[in-house]
Amino acid sequence: MKEILEQARSFRQRLGAESENLRRHAAGQTPEALFITCSDSRVIPALITAARPGQLFELRNAGNIVPPYRPGIPSGEAATIEYAVEVLQVPDIVVCGHSHCGAVGALARGEDLTRLPGVADWLTFAQPGLTPLPATPPENPALSEIVQRHVAAQVRALCEYPQVERRIAAGQLRVHGWFYRVDTGEVQELETPATTCLAGRAS
Repeated sequence: MKEILEQARSFRQRLGAESENLRRHAAGQTPEALFITCSDSRVIPALITAARPGQLFELRNAGNIVPPYRPGIPSGEAATIEYAVEVLQVPDIVVCGHSHCGAVGALARGEDLTRLPGVADWLTFAQPGLTPLPATPPENPALSEIVQRHVAAQVRALCEYPQVERRIAAGQLRVHGWFYRVDTGEVQELETPATTCLAGRAS
């Protein structure tokens, strides 16, 4: 933590010429995409995409889960999606899952989450998209195929948000599913049924 603190303290000095660019952000933000991904410390959107400040509006949670649209029920995820789409009017949304995901792995392996009731409750949102799960726990910790199914399910959930559906229908929004391998840095754009459907409806 000491190193992190020292780096934060010296951030302004390390900016150099970039400090002039930051001043422009005081007038507001116009990000190019909403980037939905996991809270996992190995997944760093700006590092993966080489995005500069102001380019990505981020939504991060355990397992990059998009909960079902439930009007009238407060949700940080719903509020972030709504703001990104209605106010910032981002032209693209990326749902990015990753290999070696603890959240997806816990479901795939049927782990006992009794001591983590908050995690267990949260992961119920991901269960329908992973059904049926493998009959035997996966041996490969990367969980590639299962995570990609999970990403496709989150894209479908995202499509059920009325503001997302409306802007897709108007041809003003594109939704993408990505899979990131934390051990190689590879990024794969997924051809999911949901993204294909969305592309057709947007055209």
